[in-house]
Amino acid sequence: MSKNNKHTLLIIEDDRGLQSQLRWHFEDYETVFAENRQDAIAALRLHESPVVIQDLGLPPDQDGVDEGFKCIQDILRMSPTTKIIVMTGKTDHDNAIRAVAMGAYDYYEKPVDPQTLDLIVQRAFNIFELEEENRRLARLQQTPLEGLVTNDPQMLKICRMLEKISPTNVTCTLLGESGTGKEVMARAIHHLSPRRNKRFVAINCAAVPENLIESELFGYEKGAFTGAGKQTLGKVETAHEGTLFLDEIGDMPLNLQSKLLRFLQERVIERVGGREEIPVDVRVICATNKNLQEMVDEGSFREDLYYRICEMTVEIPPLRTRQGDKVLLARHFMLKFAKEHDQKIKGFTPDAVQSIECYGWPGNIREMENKIKRAVIMADGKHITRDDLGLITDGEDLSLNLRQVRQEAERHAILRAVAMTDNNISAAAKLLGITRPTFYDLIKKHDIPLGSNTVPNL
Repeated sequence: MSKNNKHTLLIIEDDRGLQSQLRWHFEDYETVFAENRQDAIAALRLHESPVVIQDLGLPPDQDGVDEGFKCIQDILRMSPTTKIIVMTGKTDHDNAIRAVAMGAYDYYEKPVDPQTLDLIVQRAFNIFELEEENRRLARLQQTPLEGLVTNDPQMLKICRMLEKISPTNVTCTLLGESGTGKEVMARAIHHLSPRRNKRFVAINCAAVPENLIESELFGYEKGAFTGAGKQTLGKVETAHEGTLFLDEIGDMPLNLQSKLLRFLQERVIERVGGREEIPVDVRVICATNKNLQEMVDEGSFREDLYYRICEMTVEIPPLRTRQGDKVLLARHFMLKFAKEHDQKIKGFTPDAVQSIECYGWPGNIREMENKIKRAVIMADGKHITRDDLGLITDGEDLSLNLRQVRQEAERHAILRAVAMTDNNISAAAKLLGITRPTFYDLIKKHDIPLGSNTVPNL
């Protein structure tokens, strides 16, 4: 919507007479006109019109429709939610249908009937506003999985992926650095699955000695080895009808990988010292902080097992790359541990918040949990300070000044546009969706030199 609260309507039409007619007719709208595809794209960037009326016959191909179809494609590629109303002649019905199939909202046959065109345009604006509201509500309703605390778009996307994986029996592997929350996600998958009322059994393949991991996984019969005084079920059998979580599977000994592969293929096990094949129904989720593909290439991980456990892979980003999650998680842990330890902690001091944001968190969420727990216990006042956290940062100045952030982004965009258009000011202005005078004002504002070595191509 424009500054005068009128809806902005972009009309792509090269007939000056029809332009005048449409300008007069749509006086209740902020009308913007373009006569060709290039000007139309520039106008759309500048005005962001939600509704477009477009003639299919555009120069330099007024008698054809190829340029018109290209214009539709360009608009929808740049702004997929834009509603395009195609104007065609009475004998051009097939091309109108083709335009709608390409993504145009509707079509209208010339000559112009004001009342009919009004209804189509009003409906297009109404549909656009309803879809925008639906998208806004959908964003508000995006919530992480049970046990997860995040607002990061990348993590929310992973949550949606896990929601789709959970109802299936597909074997999935969670990849990510240590401490990123792989077990939390594995438990979330289990709780969303039909097996939620059965057991979730976890085993850390790196924490069990190599000579014991087979019996830990598959169990053993009485007398199978010294000290085996009774029959004992392994983790796999214990998880029957539930979920088995194999953490740090990249550390599983090579000689045991073949037995795990057989189980995954046949869904039967043999206890150590036994000969009976025991069928087991279990959902398997794996996790590792290692690069399994590199291990396959090196020969330290079986290729056939790799493909078996990686039917679906999910890469979990480290905490340092998650947008807004550092302070969000810190507050979550602060409230949790303050309640557990009966501490009257209300929040963080500004310098503590800055150190949380600037710190790299090499140990990810696990490290943060430990740091916040310590800080809650050690804090002398009602607010946790930088000293309480004990974080060593590189001294980065965290700027949350919105004006400064905007100015830096604006300057970066101008420099990119100038580079992309080979210093052609007119082309750069169009690319940014602004006028040439505005572009020159911005160059002056940001003190961007256009000296002898950077003379613009006008």
